[in-house]
Amino acid sequence: MLVDEFIVSSANHVPGYRTVETKGFVYGLTVRSRGVGGQIGAGIKSMFGGEIKQYVKMMEEAREEALHRMISHAQDMGANAIMSVRFDSAEISNVMQEILAYGTAVVVEEGQDEIK
Repeated sequence: MLVDEFIVSSANHVPGYRTVETKGFVYGLTVRSRGVGGQIGAGIKSMFGGEIKQYVKMMEEAREEALHRMISHAQDMGANAIMSVRFDSAEISNVMQEILAYGTAVVVEEGQDEIK
């Protein structure tokens, strides 16, 4: 997957590329708070069931922000790709959610990957 011309892969290698240098662990972190209006709307929705679209939107935006922060961290280290990317999420309190994106920053170049 390319994000702003930066290679991001959840796999341990990037097909069509070979890893020439490992820069190290990188991450991007964000914490989001549900606004009062969103809490009230979600509370009402939770009584009747179904998807709570306000929270879905908030979590999508949080994942995107964490991903871009991780890419920035990798670029600062001189990497041009991130492998083994994962996301993690945790509730900090009743109204705050932490989203963490993490992986391994690497330098790759086009060529035969070493995975057969």
